[in-house]
Amino acid sequence: MNEQEPYVEGAMNAADEILGPALVEGREHQLAVIEGDASLTYGEFIALVNRYGHGLRERGVGPEARVLFLTDDSADLAAAYLATIKIGGVAVAYNVRASAEDLRFVINETRCRLICVGVDYLSLYRQVEPSLDHRPECWVEGAAGEAPRCMQDLAVGQPDRLEATPMSPDDMAFWVYSSGTTGKPKAAVHLHHNVMIADLHLRENLGVKPGDRLLCTSKLFFAYALGHGLLAGLRCGATLILSRGWPNAERIGQVVARHRPDFFFSVPAFYRTLLRSGVCDSPAFRRIRHFISAGEKLPLTLYERWHEMTGRPILEGIGTSETLFLFICNTPARNRPGSNGRLVPWAELRLLDEHGEPVSEPDTPGVAWIRMASVCDRYWNRQDQSRATFQGTWYRTGDVFTFDNDRWFYHQGRADQMLKISGQWVSPVEIEECALQVAHVREAAAVGIPDGDGLVRTALFVVAEGASQEAGLAERIRSALLERLSIYKCPREVHFVDEIPRTATGKIQRFKLRPPPAITAVAPSG
Repeated sequence: MNEQEPYVEGAMNAADEILGPALVEGREHQLAVIEGDASLTYGEFIALVNRYGHGLRERGVGPEARVLFLTDDSADLAAAYLATIKIGGVAVAYNVRASAEDLRFVINETRCRLICVGVDYLSLYRQVEPSLDHRPECWVEGAAGEAPRCMQDLAVGQPDRLEATPMSPDDMAFWVYSSGTTGKPKAAVHLHHNVMIADLHLRENLGVKPGDRLLCTSKLFFAYALGHGLLAGLRCGATLILSRGWPNAERIGQVVARHRPDFFFSVPAFYRTLLRSGVCDSPAFRRIRHFISAGEKLPLTLYERWHEMTGRPILEGIGTSETLFLFICNTPARNRPGSNGRLVPWAELRLLDEHGEPVSEPDTPGVAWIRMASVCDRYWNRQDQSRATFQGTWYRTGDVFTFDNDRWFYHQGRADQMLKISGQWVSPVEIEECALQVAHVREAAAVGIPDGDGLVRTALFVVAEGASQEAGLAERIRSALLERLSIYKCPREVHFVDEIPRTATGKIQRFKLRPPPAITAVAPSG
């Protein structure tokens, strides 16, 4: 694309699609963003977006130029992110808990023109800066007077009005990096037209209305929070509650008590944290209308404990970085505990077995293929993966599901994590669900490990509560599994570990448990 003359046939701009409804519907004076002691109306927030747009454009950001964000969640991050899209650039928010190696990789891969770095993460950037193949212009967020370039200065003194750069619906708008459950992160390339269905789940399924307050405990670099918070929330006219700092139970408890969200989006690992801390046993949490979970499978035991504590169900769903929004979900009107939910009306789904044949019978596992308007275009610089994953208008998720007679779907894990044991497919999620029902089992992860003959055998890694790491617990786990599962599904070994490795978004990193580390292990007898 010529940066001076962007392609304009059928032009649109994703930032206008997100922010435009607030102006059309006259909601300039309604709250858009709450951050700590500060708040911005839609009129004020859109003016901030526009000022950032002018400032970024002056620094050479234009169509297809990447801007990388390594910053905490804030109104400035949200505004600069949308401003990048509005002037035709490509916004990329990256994991603030990334390793130096991964950050170096991402900066080189994006070849970003600018990087906006939070002051708390500046030392990480300085660590990788000397070895970069490509050095972007660095602006520091939250560091007035402490750095040569302060990110907020990009917006200072700039005009409040800005016409969006007309873009093709098929131009890049933003990238979402995967959370790295299997190794190196990869960028899902999202286009301007991918945001056109942004508000459907919130509005149609959850009943979000203008003025409702949304709190996502996950950070905006995570597709779940980006899609359902920043993009969907603003398109719905809701008020976003942003919280600086990595989420912990105490901080989120204070935010909930102070700002009174109507909708609460989180991941199973953090719901577990809130239960453990007891923070959710309060009137503030009981005022929340709906709790939503995604990011990984929600254990039924966790669902039941939450419902008992708060009196509210957790509405589970599933989406990916590639779909941006949930494609299977429970809703307030239709909720089946233990299930991921039902297919949303604006998506199509096919389950294919290991031979590529359609799955038509209930309780039969198959890999999900999705067709949905928000599916990304490709992976950046991953041609082979893109060809295998995106075929025509269909996207192979790599997630294995079964469905019941009523078309409720049940996630069985990733296709590359399914275990072939004694010639039959075994879901690690099914094993973990059973183990979590045993008293004193806090967390569990099932993985396949080759034995001396090269055959795959199942091992179960367990985080026990308190001082329960003893042979007796291993025996209870084994007995419980034998009662509920076929014998070939039952792990031969139980290993006790201090923690289950997870991504910053809470997903289990099973590859880090292969081969088993040098830990105290208890092998069940028999």
